[in-house]
Amino acid sequence: MVMNTVRKIVLFGIVAMMMSSCGGNKDLNTDRSFLTGWNTFDKKTTRFQAYNGDPSIVPTGMIPIEGGSFSIGQMDEFLTAPRNNERRTITVSSFYMDKYEVTNIGWREYVEWMKYVFGPYRTDFIDLIYPDTTVWRNEMAYNEPFVDNYFTHPAYSFYPVVGVSWEQAMAYCQWRTDRVNERILVEGKFIELPPYELLNQHIFLAEEEVEEFLKNNPDHPEYRTYEKEAVQVPASEVEEGGSPDEMVTMYRVPYEWVRDHFVFNTEKYFSNNTYSPTMGKGVRTDANGQKRKLNRADGILLIGYRLPTEAEWEYAAFAPIADAEGVPAEGRVYPWSGYQPRDINKETLGKMMANFVRARGDMRGVAGAPNDGYVLTAPVDEFAPNDFGLYNMAGNVNEWVLDVYREMTFKDMTEYNSFRGNIYSRILVDKDGNPILDDWGRIELTYDPIDDKRNFLDGDSTSQFDTDYPLDTIGLSEEKKATIKYDPTDILAPRITDNTRVYKGGSWNDRIYWLDPTTRRYMDQTGRSSTIGFRCAMSMLGENPFGKEKK
Repeated sequence: MVMNTVRKIVLFGIVAMMMSSCGGNKDLNTDRSFLTGWNTFDKKTTRFQAYNGDPSIVPTGMIPIEGGSFSIGQMDEFLTAPRNNERRTITVSSFYMDKYEVTNIGWREYVEWMKYVFGPYRTDFIDLIYPDTTVWRNEMAYNEPFVDNYFTHPAYSFYPVVGVSWEQAMAYCQWRTDRVNERILVEGKFIELPPYELLNQHIFLAEEEVEEFLKNNPDHPEYRTYEKEAVQVPASEVEEGGSPDEMVTMYRVPYEWVRDHFVFNTEKYFSNNTYSPTMGKGVRTDANGQKRKLNRADGILLIGYRLPTEAEWEYAAFAPIADAEGVPAEGRVYPWSGYQPRDINKETLGKMMANFVRARGDMRGVAGAPNDGYVLTAPVDEFAPNDFGLYNMAGNVNEWVLDVYREMTFKDMTEYNSFRGNIYSRILVDKDGNPILDDWGRIELTYDPIDDKRNFLDGDSTSQFDTDYPLDTIGLSEEKKATIKYDPTDILAPRITDNTRVYKGGSWNDRIYWLDPTTRRYMDQTGRSSTIGFRCAMSMLGENPFGKEKK
C-alpha cells in the first residue's frame, strides 16, 4: 500500500485548488468589507476583488509540519568529531516537507520533460540534468552494474536518486514548482496547455503553418520578431508520400521563440511583460472586465519548492511533538524513540530502524534477523517514519540542505528561522524595463553587493570560519597563519568556500554516529556522491490551523 502511495506521489500530480472562505470571525471575511460595507466582489462599486485560497491544502507529496522551538545542535561533543554544532534553542516557523526522499523515477520524470521540451534545440541542457552514475565506480570494487542500472532500471525506481549536486537539486525544485503551477493553471482552465507537441513534431514549419499558428494564438508575440532560418528539407520528411528527391523550403522554429513563449515559469507568468499564455475559459477579469493572469493575491499558485534549511531539516528529523502533559519529546539521539538503532516496541523488538553500516565492512548485518535487507540504498518507504510521518530522516542517504557551511554556524545564529546563506536578488531587466530570460526560459536575477557579512559570502579565506583563524591553523606560528590567511592555494588553507553546502542524515555507507540528526558535514555545491540525495521543502504562509479551533 505504501509503495502504491509513493507511485501516486511521484507521478504527475497536482494540488487541489478549490477556494473557500476562511471561516472564523464573521466580521473578518472577504464577502463584504467590514471597513466600508461594500460587497468586495461587486466590480461596479468597489473596483476591488478579494480571494482566499484554502490554507489547509497540502502541496503534492508533502507533510505539513507545525513549527515550534527546539534545541538545535549536539548535546555531547565527540573528541574525534567536528566541533561545529554548539547547542542552542531556536524557533522555526511552520513549513512543508517531502514525505520521502526524491526517487529515481521522480528524477526520470524531470529528465524526460526536459528532453521533450528542449531536446530538439538544446541537447546540452540534457547532459546537465542527468545524475552522475559514475559515483558508484570504485577502483577497488566491482560496482559497474550500479553504474549502468541504478538510475534507469525499474527495480530501482523507488530508491532515492543519488549522484546529484546541490545545484542540480535546486534546479529540480524550481522545475517541480513550475510544473505543478502550470498544471494548476491548466486544470483550473486559467490557461490552455502550451502546444509542446509543436516543439517536437514540427521542428520545421512551412510559412503558411506559421501564419495559421499565429492566427489561432493571437496572444503570442509575432513569430517574425525572431530571425527565421530557411532550411531545405526533403519533401518526404514534411508530408506523407513526398519525394525524397524533391526539396522544399521550410522555416526552423527559433529556439528563442520556444524559450520565451512555450516554456512555463512561475515568475515569468507573474511578470506583466513576459510570457503571455493563451487564456482559458476559467480566466479571471480585472475591475474593467478585461481578462487577466492570476496574481499572488489570488492565492492559487504555490510559492515554490526548495531545499530545507538546516534548522528545518533537523527540527523535522527529531519531530519534537509534545506528549500528553505538553512536554516536547526532546533529548532524542535519533529520529525514533530510544537510544539505539533497533526498535524497542514489543511487536517488532530488535528490528533495524534505519539503513546504515553496523561495523567496518558490515553493510547488512549477520545472517538472519539483524539484517536491514539492503546492502546499498533501500526503497524510500522501507523503514518506519518518524512522528511527523517523514521517512528516512536518518540513514539510507544523506540529504542536501540549503545552508552555506561555516564552522561555528550555531554560535551566532538568529533565534527565529535560522539560516546561513541569505543573498538578496532583484529581477534583471533590459533597457525597456522587460525581464531578461536565461537560456532555460527563466527570469534572470541580479544580486545585491555582498559586504563582509558573517552570514554568507565573505569572499575571502580569512573569514570562512567565524573565528579569528580557521581551526586548521590552531597551534601554527603567526607567520604561517598569515600565509594561510592570504594564500587560499596553500595546502593547509581551509577548504570552506562560498559554495560549500551542508548535508545531513547519515547514509547506507555511514556508521551510526552520522545518523544523529545534529551531525553535519559539507561538500562543494557542485559535488556528487553515491551517499547523498535530497528532499524538497516549502514555506507555509499565514497561520495554518492544524486542526485547532479558530476564535
